[in-house]
Amino acid sequence: MSQRSTLQVAPRKRSGTGALKRLRREGLVPAIVYGKKFDNVNLKVNAKELRDLLARSNSENILVDLQIEGAGTQLALIQDVTHNALSGNIVHIDFHAIKEDEKIHARVPVRLTGESAGVKLGGLLEHQIHSLEISCLPKDLPEAITYDVSHLNTGDFVHIRELPFPEGVHAKLSGEVIVIHIAAPRVSAEPAAAEAAKGAKTATKAAAKAAPTKAAPTKQAPKK
Repeated sequence: MSQRSTLQVAPRKRSGTGALKRLRREGLVPAIVYGKKFDNVNLKVNAKELRDLLARSNSENILVDLQIEGAGTQLALIQDVTHNALSGNIVHIDFHAIKEDEKIHARVPVRLTGESAGVKLGGLLEHQIHSLEISCLPKDLPEAITYDVSHLNTGDFVHIRELPFPEGVHAKLSGEVIVIHIAAPRVSAEPAAAEAAKGAKTATKAAAKAAPTKAAPTKQAPKK
């Protein structure tokens, strides 16, 4: 399951370009939290604590308990992180407020492990879908959907319905959609064509050697 972290935040009254620049110089990142049936709240968060939280996460979907100064705790999903294009510093972050008992939608990666038996014999692994949109309760949110391809042979397919989804997690796409295919080795036509041309050339040479040599015409002496 996705990690769940705690983050200290505080309401933010300052806005405007100049005010936000001063906030960042103080080591703080402007933020906002919003959601369904939730009033938007401008926040500020310690830049170092935020960087550390993001560095610890192995998932693109990060759940956080926002401990809002003077307003209690709010569960949220990190929705968007904006970085400075030159420095790479975080300049803004969006939190999406959610409820424990309401399903959320998220996109998670599909990760493959092992080496396919078909690939060992020269087949090609075609990973056709690298991420999936899913729905689930916050507590069931996975970091990824992982599938072991070791048993797959040439010609095998894996559909969405065959992936090992945790209990309570459902894909938005049809279960019949193909995620993985082990294709047969591709045989190049060029070596075969070259071999055929070589054979034809050899046969031509052999035929030329076997053909009788025509004698040169004999010149007759001129009559006197």
